[in-house]
Amino acid sequence: MAMGEVQLRTIDGRDTTLGEFLGKELLVVNVASKCGFTPQYEGLQKLYDAYRDRGFEILGFPCNQFLFQEPKSETEIAEFCSLTYGVSFPMFSKVKVNGRGQHPLYAELTRHKDAGGKAGRVRWNFEKFLIAPDGDVVGRFRTRTTPDDPALVKAIEDNLPR
Repeated sequence: MAMGEVQLRTIDGRDTTLGEFLGKELLVVNVASKCGFTPQYEGLQKLYDAYRDRGFEILGFPCNQFLFQEPKSETEIAEFCSLTYGVSFPMFSKVKVNGRGQHPLYAELTRHKDAGGKAGRVRWNFEKFLIAPDGDVVGRFRTRTTPDDPALVKAIEDNLPR
């Protein structure tokens, strides 16, 4: 399946595909509201504000697979993100990023290696995958890479649509 054909459901229940974002640079992040890394939402929103007018999108995918740190309903997640962090980037319905029932998007993303040369399972919440406008995965950044990390920012700037 081509990446653009991957089926998605927005957090408010609208069906779409990754093709909706064709030609844009994407940062795909699995998120959770009860995690020690949850404050990364603030940095993600700053990134989104800085680059969205240049063809950059952040796609947030809530996931409850890591110590059940996203137990909320999708309505509660959307409200939490908006009220607590002012999140305005696209959010999607809860997904499984690993194992049985893994979302097809993550089945593709997890084939790609991080800076240390490791592919495979998502290790924790707030792992980030950078997808160039042509659909190629050009970066994988583990949880501890914050949204303002120079390596992530450089990768974003290097892959913005021309």
